[in-house]
Amino acid sequence: MPDRLKAILLVCAAVTLFSVLDTTAKYLGVRLGVPVSEIVWVRFLGQIFWMTVVLGPARMPKLLKSNNLKLQLTRSTFMVATTLLNFVAVKYLRLDQTLSITFLTPLVVAALAVPLLGEHVGWRRALAIAVGFTGVLIVVRPGFTTIQPAFIFAFGSMLSYSLLLIVTRKLSIYDPPLVTLNYGSLVGAVAAAPFAVMDWTWFSSVDVWIMLLALGALGGSGHFLMIQAYRFAPVSAVTPFIYIELISMITLSYFVFGDKPDQWSFTGSLVIVASGLYLIHRERIAHQESLMALEPIEEKR
Repeated sequence: MPDRLKAILLVCAAVTLFSVLDTTAKYLGVRLGVPVSEIVWVRFLGQIFWMTVVLGPARMPKLLKSNNLKLQLTRSTFMVATTLLNFVAVKYLRLDQTLSITFLTPLVVAALAVPLLGEHVGWRRALAIAVGFTGVLIVVRPGFTTIQPAFIFAFGSMLSYSLLLIVTRKLSIYDPPLVTLNYGSLVGAVAAAPFAVMDWTWFSSVDVWIMLLALGALGGSGHFLMIQAYRFAPVSAVTPFIYIELISMITLSYFVFGDKPDQWSFTGSLVIVASGLYLIHRERIAHQESLMALEPIEEKR
């Protein structure tokens, strides 16, 4: 099987796991009354357990060796924030609505890359970012309906995730992916522990605990598959396939909660996805142009 096809399949599997993760978290919070803090804590604890089982207990201490601890802790803070805010958002919003906001991430990363990473964004990419935000206005419809306050949590989660990706990009030159994944789990478990203990609720149903323990496996597996995908193919080649998550999220939302995306959410999502795909296309062209510009230099050498 070609490496690029492997990468695409891994990304599709990863985003499907993320859809199941959000659906399970929403079901636990809405249908079973599990506190959000408890869900967040068990999600991170479960990921630590999953990593220990897969990698082996002897290897875990080695994943604490970081060449940039400050940056790791910063990224982990954003990881905790995006997880907590997302789980709060999915409790009150339809899953397709929270996902529509999440799809803004590539556009926000491109916009923030200018002040934070010193990258240049041309007028075409700037236009794509503006169109993407127009898509969000279609989903939220400010002024036409009462805006659900939970949209604020969805936006906060998306912004935290965008900052997380930017910090991850900086961390890639210091630490391997598994170290970064391990720090996110540990900081998340420590940060969520006090709130989870205060809100802790014991449940007699075995099904509740099975779903809670599954959160860590779903999140950890999804992130691991995503890391593996980027080993087989360039980011620009596989990133468009993250939008496959819209299909799995709408399907799960319908069969589990009976939610149907309205025409505004569907139209807004299409606008955001189209903007994101165009942005990825422009980044691919820019990368190719930079490689072509280096060719004469390489020939002289």
